[in-house]
Amino acid sequence: MPLENWDEIRTAYQVARVGTVSGAAEVLGVHHATVIRHVDALETRLGAKLFQRHPRGYTPTEAGQQLLSVGKATEDQFAQLAARIAGAGEEITGELIVTSLPTVSGFVLPALSALMAEHPGLRIRYLTDQRVFRLEYGEAHVAIRAGSRPTEPDNVVQALGAHLVGLYASDDYIERNGMPTEETLASHRFIGAEQRDSRAPFFVWMAQHIPPEQVVLRGNDPEGQRAAVRNGVGLGFLPAIEARAASHLVEVMGPRPEWESPLWLVTHVDLHRTPKVQAALKVLKEMATRCAML
Repeated sequence: MPLENWDEIRTAYQVARVGTVSGAAEVLGVHHATVIRHVDALETRLGAKLFQRHPRGYTPTEAGQQLLSVGKATEDQFAQLAARIAGAGEEITGELIVTSLPTVSGFVLPALSALMAEHPGLRIRYLTDQRVFRLEYGEAHVAIRAGSRPTEPDNVVQALGAHLVGLYASDDYIERNGMPTEETLASHRFIGAEQRDSRAPFFVWMAQHIPPEQVVLRGNDPEGQRAAVRNGVGLGFLPAIEARAASHLVEVMGPRPEWESPLWLVTHVDLHRTPKVQAALKVLKEMATRCAML
């Protein structure tokens, strides 16, 4: 017969361990009548006597001794499980999921590399996409988002700085077309987003200052847009941290306040204080500071 009432088993175990109804009732925080009712019900369910009743208390029968032995082993196993779970929570190992827009990978990846060097047992999934990953559904542990401050409930949001973007061209483009100036900028070839009404601040600026016919290539992937700039197709907006490290790119216009997007670190409240997430937040903030984003 399956044992479905764990309260009865737990009560009988405490009676066998302590030896009295009153002692078991105190341990369990229940009335002594509840203890007697649980023991009687379990004996009826099992069809065997678990205790010999006497004025000084309850003495386990052979069946009661077996219950005591199994109960003690089970209690020890639960204690070990709790210790392992608590210990695992303190370790910085296992999987960490970080998500961001592709355009900020230039500072995210060095930060994650430093994190993995410090904690070799860590395995990272770095997901870059335009869509918003849902932290409440476990799609990511840490999200780096750009734009307006995230407002989803149960998320912890921290300012990370600004996404700095400049206007760049390749050496080859400059050699063929000359260095753009404020006066000649609108006559140069540009690379833009497939989404013509993009809300990215720099594309909004481009729509206001550059004739549509001068946008000679549009792409839906930021990496494709960057590749077009590197290959001399035209002028394009690139993350300053990446473009300034590329020797073959020329900064036509440096980052401007009107092109900036605020960046946010977002974590779910249930995981925010875990050592793994805190370690990730620490290295990301340090890298942002080093890159003068804060």
